[in-house]
Amino acid sequence: MARQTRRNNLAKPTLVELRTAREVFEAVEPRDLFYRLSLYLMEQAEARRGPFSRAEALAVLLQTWNHSYYQRLGIAFDAAHFAAIEGLLAEHEAALAGFAKRSISSRTDEDEDLVRALYRAFETVLGQTGASKALHLLAPRFFPLWDAAIAEVAYGLYARDDPDYWRLMCATAEQVAAVGGEAALGRNPIKAIDEYNYCRYTLKRIN
Repeated sequence: MARQTRRNNLAKPTLVELRTAREVFEAVEPRDLFYRLSLYLMEQAEARRGPFSRAEALAVLLQTWNHSYYQRLGIAFDAAHFAAIEGLLAEHEAALAGFAKRSISSRTDEDEDLVRALYRAFETVLGQTGASKALHLLAPRFFPLWDAAIAEVAYGLYARDDPDYWRLMCATAEQVAAVGGEAALGRNPIKAIDEYNYCRYTLKRIN
C-alpha cells in the first residue's frame, strides 16, 4: 500500500524546477566532475579510442560517487573486483549495447524481465546504489540512478531490489514525459531528475 500511495503522489518537477536544481547542484556538488569524466571515458572506450576500458570508466564513478559503499563494507577495489566488473560487461554486452541506444521514453513492459535481470547481476557485484550508477553510465539516457534517500523518500521504494528498480524506471519515465522529454529540457532528463532528487531529498536545498 505504501508503494502505491507514493506512486500516486509522484513529484513531477517542471522545467523551471529542473533548471533551478541544476544551478544548486553545480554550486554545491564538485563531484559532478567525476560523473562527466566517467561519461567521457565510457564514450571513448565504447568507440575504442584512448587507453581506458569501460571497467575503468565505471571505476572512476564508483570510487567517487559510491566511495562510502566500499568504505562501509571494507570492499577492496582491487584486481579481483575489476575482473568481476569486466565479467559483468562481457556477459551482458549485447543487452547493454541495445539499451545504450535508447532513451527511457522508449521503455515498454517487454523490457521488464531483462532490466530486472541486469540489475540483479550488477547488484551482486556492486551493491544496490552501485548497480544503478553503473547501469546509468552504460546507458545514460535509459537507466535512472538512485540512492537510499532518493529511493525511499522520493519514490517509496524501500527494498531497492530488482522489482523496485523497475518501479523506479516506470516512475522516472512518467516524470520525463511530464516535463516534455529531452527535446523540452535540452539535455539528458534522467540526469536532470537525479540532480533534482538529490538537491530536494538528500541535500534538502530546494522545495
